[in-house]
This record gives sequence, structure tokens and C-alpha cells, in this order.
Amino acid sequence: MSSRARRLTIPLAGALVASGVVGVTQAAPAAAGPSVSSVQAGSDDVTAKASASPADRAVAFWSPDRLRAAKDYTEDLGNSVKGFGKVSKSRPDGKAGAVPPIGGQQSAAGFSKQVNLPNTVGRVFFTLPGKNPLDPKSWKYCSGTSVQGTYRNVVATAGHCVYDPVSNQFYDNWVFIPSYWDGDQAWDGKAPYGIYPAKWFQAHDDFVVKEDYDYDYAFVNVSSGYKIKWERSGNTWQAVRTPVGRLGDNVGGQGLTWNRSPKVKVFSFGYPAGPHPDGDRPFSGRTMKWCYGQSTPMPAAPKYNIQQHIGIKCAMTSGASGGPWLFGYKSKTRKGYLNGINSVAWDTDGNDRYDRVSSPYFDGETYDVYKVAAGRWTQ
Repeated sequence: MSSRARRLTIPLAGALVASGVVGVTQAAPAAAGPSVSSVQAGSDDVTAKASASPADRAVAFWSPDRLRAAKDYTEDLGNSVKGFGKVSKSRPDGKAGAVPPIGGQQSAAGFSKQVNLPNTVGRVFFTLPGKNPLDPKSWKYCSGTSVQGTYRNVVATAGHCVYDPVSNQFYDNWVFIPSYWDGDQAWDGKAPYGIYPAKWFQAHDDFVVKEDYDYDYAFVNVSSGYKIKWERSGNTWQAVRTPVGRLGDNVGGQGLTWNRSPKVKVFSFGYPAGPHPDGDRPFSGRTMKWCYGQSTPMPAAPKYNIQQHIGIKCAMTSGASGGPWLFGYKSKTRKGYLNGINSVAWDTDGNDRYDRVSSPYFDGETYDVYKVAAGRWTQ
């Protein structure tokens, strides 16, 4: 890959992205074209699929106007539960395990009462499969985080942030922007560490096949990123792209832990934007937000096949989906251990305001999905 900046000119209307799926046996490194495979992991299958959108096209697709116009997709899916019944059981399926974080953004020495936001967390952008990618209604986003992996190329997010339960397909033009921030001007967005396009998706087969939200998590291998300087000229955007290397080399990666007690203290991070059930929209999605609390087992929710979710008190709305729960998070290093994913919002007291967010309980099957992604190489 050249280290020199590249200039790419695209029409404001963009270009249609070709897509297709060719079934092949999984291999590492990944094949150049789109492919699908199932990998036996313990007693369950991991569904792995190569992105149908070439990396260059996915990066070029997201012009400033499109990034700004993208809407959170969880609001459309309606991932929420009202009420609170008898709690279900979330329990380990083996010994507790952990993978340590990598890297660490150091803050000023000394004690701070402020929560330093993790530079690993950002927004995920994608277009809906089977839809016209030029239609703004197809431009969507979620939240996610960089996590540790052998090749420093793994993003953790929700299963419904990589796979569409409506069309039963993986999303197109999927990119991750860590530490995304969007100001108040017409275009004041920032991608300080670059943009990283998806190369491979890994999800639990029970989410892909059964839409079982007990497995609503995914791990994505991204290609090396680009910093982009956008320049508008007439009816075109000119994108000056400068390669910046691997995601984990630039922001580090959170650790991962599984089979912990369902009652632990965690920080949750994400980019909420959707409304509460009463219609109030307290968040814009432009900046990262956080919650802190002790997780507890949640009730079963048959609508989503939920039997083993844990939840924390949190008023974040849709858009935060896919954002990480971090156990043992330290503001000084901005690192901890991924112990959950924002999945479903809850109005437990029925007052039309979300007051909890839940995550699948991370057990050995979560680790099975993760380790497929953790060992996969990408350019």
C-alpha cells in the first residue's frame, strides 16, 4: 500500500456499489471477493462473510454530506421493551476468561473526576442491502469500538449493526470512524484517526439464522484506514486520502472478558440519537455519551428471543446500539475489558422514557465468535 496521499473525485450523487455473494470455504488471509462461510466454534456456528463493498468504494462513498445525513438504524428496527418481569438467568458456561487491551492514550497524571472518553469508540456507518445506496433513507449508523486482535483490525459492535434482520443480509458500504465527532456547522465533522472499511463480518449463527438477541454481537475485521481531506468543487467532492495504517496501531484496542458475574460495574459508551417513547429527543448523535452502573440480569423478552440479557440503568436511546460495555475501565489509559454491547433499550417503569439498556451476556460462545475475527488478517 502506498504511503502517498491519493486524490479521488466522485460525483455528489455518488456511484452505485456493485454487490454479490460467492460461496467459498473460509480462508485466511481473506479472499479478494465477497464470500460466505460458517466456522464450527465449540458447539455453535460462527457465520463469517466478506464485505460485498470494496474497501476503496466504501471509504469514498461516505462524503461529508452523507455522514451528516445518516440516521441511526435501531430506531427503525424498534429495538425496545416496555415493562419489567421476573428476571431470567444469565450464568457462565465455563471458566472466566480475558484478553488484555492493547495500547493506551495517556491522560494527565493525577486523579481526575472526569471520565475521559475512549478513543477506541466511534460510529459505524453503512447502507441498507438491497436498497438504492444513493437514497438518503439507506444511510444508517450505529456505534462500535476497536478491540484487541492479532492483527489489530477488529471492531466490536451489535449483531444488528452488521446484519439486517429485515432483509436478512449483511450491510453494504460499512465503515468505522473511531472518536467520531460532529460539530454544529454545516460540515464540521472529524475523523481524527481515520476511516476503516469492513473486510470481514463475524456474527453468531443464532443471530443470523434465528434473530436471537441473546447473540446480538459481532466482530468485524477492517482494512487499514485512511485520513481524508474533503474538498468541494462544483458538483463533486474531491477526497484526498492518506493511508494511516492499522486501527489498533492508531487507537489501541479494548480487551475482552467473558463468563464474568452478571453483576459487575461497567461503563457504557455510544452515540444516542433516537427518541424516547414519549417523542423527546435529548441526544443528537453528534457526540459520544456514557453511562455507568452495575449490571443485573434482565427479564425474558420473547419478541427478541431474549433469555440471557444483563442490563444497567441508562437513558441512552437508539444510535448507541453497538457501543461497548467496559469492565475495569480506567480513565487514565482509556482502556478496559469489553463485557457487553448496547443491544436493546428498556422502559421498565412504563413512563415512556428509557431507563435501562441491555446486552447479551458474554459467555464462551461470545469468545468463540471473537477468536475467529481475532486471528484473521487483513491488509
